[in-house]
Amino acid sequence: MKLAISRIHFPVTTLGPGRRVGIWFQGCSIRCPGCISADTWAKCEPDISVSELIDSVADWFGQSDGVTISGGEPFEQPEGLEELLRAVRSKWDSNTLVYSGLSFNELQDFPLMKFGLIDALISEQYLQDVGQTKPLRGSDNQKLNLLTERGHQLFGRFENSTNQFCKSLDVMFDADGVVWFAGIPRRGDIKKLQEILVDQGNLITTTEART
Repeated sequence: MKLAISRIHFPVTTLGPGRRVGIWFQGCSIRCPGCISADTWAKCEPDISVSELIDSVADWFGQSDGVTISGGEPFEQPEGLEELLRAVRSKWDSNTLVYSGLSFNELQDFPLMKFGLIDALISEQYLQDVGQTKPLRGSDNQKLNLLTERGHQLFGRFENSTNQFCKSLDVMFDADGVVWFAGIPRRGDIKKLQEILVDQGNLITTTEART
């Protein structure tokens, strides 16, 4: 089974507890207005097998506290997502957090939800006109679903109101000089950063959603 993947990174510290392996799927038909990851919307041909992906991150798992899967919309590649989650479970004693823009009711139709492969799941579409007071969520309508006992133990504290965790961003640098962010920014933060950098004489371009 092959997957369309946007990026993989370690460590990610803003999308779940501890230092996490972050895996972003490529392709999303939901396309929430204001999404910070619009560059992951476009569909592309799957080009990496689950076994290749696991091999590429194997050295990180020994140093990580968990796995966070986002996108894009992971559930638009359900067979590959299930195979990936099973591979993670079989090789490492690791917890999993998955982000989806689908409603929790819609997600119940996916067979992989029945197997205890996901410890915590953020569901529902991002709404740019709704408040941002809840950790791990881009907008307060989104739900943190704790699906296993491990999920309750590790992610239960994130059910509470806002704290500094949800206002943090990881800054990452690719080998080609591209800078990108992981986390839940407050609205306007990225625009403010762009304005500051431009005022300092930097040339700024951003990735855009491809059709």
